[in-house]
Amino acid sequence: MTSWLEFSTAAPPLAARVRARFTAAESHVLATLRRDGSPRVSGSEIDFRGDEAYLGSMLDAVKARDLLRDNRFALHASPGIEEGGDAKIAGRAVEITDPEQVARLQEIHPSHLFRLELEEAVLTWVEGNTLLVESWHPGRWVRFARPDNGPAERTELG
Repeated sequence: MTSWLEFSTAAPPLAARVRARFTAAESHVLATLRRDGSPRVSGSEIDFRGDEAYLGSMLDAVKARDLLRDNRFALHASPGIEEGGDAKIAGRAVEITDPEQVARLQEIHPSHLFRLELEEAVLTWVEGNTLLVESWHPGRWVRFARPDNGPAERTELG
C-alpha cells in the first residue's frame, strides 16, 4: 500500500491534479463492499492532513461498517465538476483507533477515521479531440491518449 506522500513523490504532477479535483468540492462518491459482496455507494468527504489522505464517517454508519469488514474502497471526485478532469482513487482504508490521533485529526466525535492507502489513482480529461487518461499504480505511471476516438497511444511516465 502507498501513502499519499509516496504517491505524490512518485507522480507529482498527477498527484497535484488529483488532489485539486478532490479539494474542488466537499462531497464525493465512495464505493465500498456490502456484507454480500455487492457494491454500495455513499457520499463522503476526503481530508488531506500533512502527507496523508483521510476519510471520516459518523460512528457506526453503514459505509464505516463496510470498511471495517472489508477495507477496499474506491473514491470518485465529485462528478458534477467537469473542470480539471475526472479523478478517482482506490485502495484500502485503514481505521485510526488511537483516540488522541482521532481527536487531533477529526472534529466530529465520536466517529470513525480512516487513513487512505492507495493502490490506484486515475485522471481522465479531454484536450481538443483527444481523450487522455493518466493511470498510476505503485511502480507504474502511464498515460493513454486516444486522438479522434482512434487507437490508444500509451506512454510510460514512471
